[in-house]
Amino acid sequence: MTERFVGFSVTISCRDGKGSYQGQICSVDPLDQTICLKKAFKNGVPVEEQQVILNGCDITNLSIIETPSDSHVTSPSSSTVAVTKPVPKRAGRSVSESLASNRGSQLSSSPRKPSEDFGIRIPNVCDVNRTPSKKDRLRQKWNEKDEACFGTPIDDNILEQDFDFEKNLALFNKQAVFEEINAQRPDLVRHADPNRRSQIYRHDENVIESSPAIYRQMTVPAPGMKEYVTDDGLVIPSITPDLRHQLLSVAERLGLTEERQAELMGRAATEMALQLLGGAHRLNPHNVHQWPTVVALCGSHRQGAIAVNTARQLATHGVRIVVFLLDPTHLPSQLARELALFKYTNNKIITTVQELPTIAVDLIIVALADELGNQLLQSRYRVAADWANENRAPVLALDPPSAGTPGVETKFSLIPVLPLAHSLENGKLYLCNLAFPQQVFKEVGIKYCSPFGHKFVIPLHPNDS
Repeated sequence: MTERFVGFSVTISCRDGKGSYQGQICSVDPLDQTICLKKAFKNGVPVEEQQVILNGCDITNLSIIETPSDSHVTSPSSSTVAVTKPVPKRAGRSVSESLASNRGSQLSSSPRKPSEDFGIRIPNVCDVNRTPSKKDRLRQKWNEKDEACFGTPIDDNILEQDFDFEKNLALFNKQAVFEEINAQRPDLVRHADPNRRSQIYRHDENVIESSPAIYRQMTVPAPGMKEYVTDDGLVIPSITPDLRHQLLSVAERLGLTEERQAELMGRAATEMALQLLGGAHRLNPHNVHQWPTVVALCGSHRQGAIAVNTARQLATHGVRIVVFLLDPTHLPSQLARELALFKYTNNKIITTVQELPTIAVDLIIVALADELGNQLLQSRYRVAADWANENRAPVLALDPPSAGTPGVETKFSLIPVLPLAHSLENGKLYLCNLAFPQQVFKEVGIKYCSPFGHKFVIPLHPNDS
């Protein structure tokens, strides 16, 4: 009696949270009251075991969804069922929804009666033939597609293996395949291959190979104690203060006056200062509520004149600038001319330490001492240096002494032409191009090659090699 149910596809609901099963009956044991399913699904998910055994005491409901013959015309005592195969459960879909997709294709059934063999309920349905609706046929079509796509159980061995990306990418290496094919051709055919083309260069690429770069292009008769390198690796030797004095004197004699030198260095210092102030992010019409303020501390020498020149150029960019004169009673001619031009900017010139801003400023330009460190014994120097240190603004020194500006913590230093052997007290060094012609360097015995390239100001780094 029990063998007649073998091959039936059934849906079984179990008690105590054991879930719902779908599968095909492979055996029924009336003595042990068990039923064995193959190709089983639990809660819509394929079961890894080949067979699942369920006890009759755990079964609360059993429904036949497919018979082995799958016949559409049966005797009046049997049921006519339009069946579908079990569909795997998808993410976000409950068991009841999975079963509901099959109900539209099932026909009405008569009340079930218990089986005399082991207590399961077998449907006894009268013949009720109806044509499936368009909606039912569409649902049946999608269910079959889902089964074909997702019905295969997942092999855990495949999931545990790591995907070999390199091996997979090698399958798409067409160039290697073409080279292998070309290597098997005769030499005549290989050389006549139309696919072999010469290298195509862009308009900005050099066809002719250039000679190796020479990084040590400058030599000086009296080198200093240090060497520096640029971002491109060019070696910049340092010079002694005497050689530098000769270099500046020859340039002035050939027509590059102090005013021209101050204008070029002031232009470079202005460019650095604008970047330190924030550049376009800070200096724009939509940011007038926090317009920057700069203080220039100027001594009575060439460096002080360069600082006043820088202050004038910053004022033309709309920056609020305050010039402090360390010694207003002694004004060299170059400094006096720069101050006369600066007065037309309508910015402040102060001569006492008490007039220095009490609030934080955005940048401090320091030119209190010349390259030899002179004029450091004045009584007001220490007060001005202390003010610069107490203010948290970055300090930009213009052509400072090689040992650093005494008493001032410098963050950036701008130096002209060729550097001295600067100490770490001068912070990060930047070299400025004053446009000296080759004849100026030749007269003092310097073999010079410009390291600036497309820039007017370049950073210098200590040469540790």
